[in-house]
Amino acid sequence: MRILSITAGAAGMYCGSCLRDNALAIELMARGHDTTLVPVYTPTLTDDANVSRRDVLFGGISVYLQQHSPLFRKLPRFLDRLWDSPRLIGMFAGRGISPDARFLGEMTISMLQGERGVLRKEFDKLVDWTKDEPVPDVVNLPNSLLISMAAPLKRALGRPVCITLQGEELFIDSLVPPYREQALALIRRQVSDVDHFIAVSEYCARYMASFLEIPSERVSVVPLGIAMDGYSLRDTPAKDAAFRVGYLARIAPEKGLQLLAQAYVRLRRKMNGAPARLEVAGYMAPEHRPYLDGARAVLAQAGLQDEMTYHGEIDRAGKRAFLRGLDVLSVPAIYDEPKGISLLEAMASGVPVVQPRRGAFIEVVNKTSGGVLVDQDDPDALASGLHSLWADRAARERLGRAAYDGVRAHYTIAHSADRLTRVYESLTSAASPRASKGAVLRDSA
Repeated sequence: MRILSITAGAAGMYCGSCLRDNALAIELMARGHDTTLVPVYTPTLTDDANVSRRDVLFGGISVYLQQHSPLFRKLPRFLDRLWDSPRLIGMFAGRGISPDARFLGEMTISMLQGERGVLRKEFDKLVDWTKDEPVPDVVNLPNSLLISMAAPLKRALGRPVCITLQGEELFIDSLVPPYREQALALIRRQVSDVDHFIAVSEYCARYMASFLEIPSERVSVVPLGIAMDGYSLRDTPAKDAAFRVGYLARIAPEKGLQLLAQAYVRLRRKMNGAPARLEVAGYMAPEHRPYLDGARAVLAQAGLQDEMTYHGEIDRAGKRAFLRGLDVLSVPAIYDEPKGISLLEAMASGVPVVQPRRGAFIEVVNKTSGGVLVDQDDPDALASGLHSLWADRAARERLGRAAYDGVRAHYTIAHSADRLTRVYESLTSAASPRASKGAVLRDSA
């Protein structure tokens, strides 16, 4: 099968969606599928071999310039090549153009207006790009914010187009009025241009079908998966070792680090002086440094400031070493997270999790039996969940082993690729685009 998969660059940071798209492309290529992975906006940063193309469609610099100046919408394309260079885009990724959705309302609307908006030149360039590429059997777009690519790609290629739903609702909801309402209306208007939607969790499928007004029969679940190579069961720590609570996610308010800090203080009060540590890792945008400082301040007020370490953004080897040193991981997001890839990575190392009972966390913990679910947005409940694993070492080891086995039973990249190829095969074997919309398998196994 020949697959064209588009992935969205994340301005020089590790991004769960980029990691997923790249890992799936690697797995599909290993199975003999002719897979082209091409980024939009910026090159991608991955913690594995990056198999994405050097080309960057809708180069971030070009999009920004055309959004803010009519002059750049009319310049000849040979000039665009100067600032569409992946090297130049990479140099400027994350600088000068804020990734905060509050400042990206106008640009979001322009992208969703597609060929009818101020970025029409970029859509024309997209269609021309396909003329020099082999015609794929199926096209996959990485999120619904790029839904305006569906119609021109279908016209140019005559092939089914899918969209993966993987967490963009957080961005949409963070848009300031009136951009949120405009964005939702534009996406809903273009749902019919898409042959099928792919959700990364059962929760995501239910929520996004309602949020974007997608008929439920046009959404299939392809659960997240991770490549298992390099993950091993962590060593059992010494009985007198410090109890290490870990956090691995972006340093951002919605991910709940300050909530975890509050729970950690409460946990320490229950531990009767036994040693403990709060180990934190993940990308931090400059505008979120005060949030990290706020988490540190929570510990400082309790005299525990020396017990927290921020390890920064870590690569693949660093991440595995970080996870092997933990006793438990918790990322207590304060919204209904549709993914949770850091949970899978921790579990793959035999580290149990303590998570709020919300979003995709419920299905991940229930399917793997590798953790504890607690009430959401409640530091006392979170502290109690953490304390239960500290107090009962045997239960902690049992849950860690269940996590290790459960991820391998349900959440490997091979499982994801199996399910994805079944969806693609159902679409490509359908007699017509109309038939393809109802032909896709509905199970999520």
